[in-house]
Amino acid sequence: MIKVLVADDHPVVRDGLRALFEEYPNIDLIGEAATGREAIKAAVINRPDVIIMDLAMPDTDGFSATAEISRVAPDVAVLVLTMSDDDVTVTKAMRAGARGYLLKGATKEEILRAVTAVADGQAIFGPAVAQRVLARLGAPAADEDPFPQLTPREHDVLRLLAQGLSNSAIADRLGLSLKTVNNNTSAIFTKLNVGTRTEAAILARDRGLGHA
Repeated sequence: MIKVLVADDHPVVRDGLRALFEEYPNIDLIGEAATGREAIKAAVINRPDVIIMDLAMPDTDGFSATAEISRVAPDVAVLVLTMSDDDVTVTKAMRAGARGYLLKGATKEEILRAVTAVADGQAIFGPAVAQRVLARLGAPAADEDPFPQLTPREHDVLRLLAQGLSNSAIADRLGLSLKTVNNNTSAIFTKLNVGTRTEAAILARDRGLGHA
């Protein structure tokens, strides 16, 4: 028996899922929630095996609710059921802790298969979402920023510092004042948690910066 809770602010969706699960004796719909906060509370109190979560909900959206449920009730699997299939939304939901992602309009069989899968600890995507995920995984990886905490100007300064240039030379190369370069260098040291130019240069070169 799989205990399921539906979290969606649209009564029509909740009604449809309730009618679907009534046809299957191995799924027990133990509750419903119309807001993100209600979903979090129900996860803690009722401990369903699976929460079917809409992302666009009042008071606390599905992303935040999923993240909080993952924290306070990690044994509860969240299966997203939503209208959005863009890459940003899918990635954000999975990073929040969702174990599955379906689009509204999924067939009965897809929903039942997804509920069973996430309850069993698997990750699952609906067909349309799975195609997008696989396409992204198969695409050449974009170069990741090794120092996302730095500003573009600080990146430029760090790159030249890693090449062994002095602050005066960096100022000349970038057309900046020496004071500006000194300030950027201090900010870089703080953000990278290093104390010397040598440490900063080694760290930068290890991450691929500074190679002429």
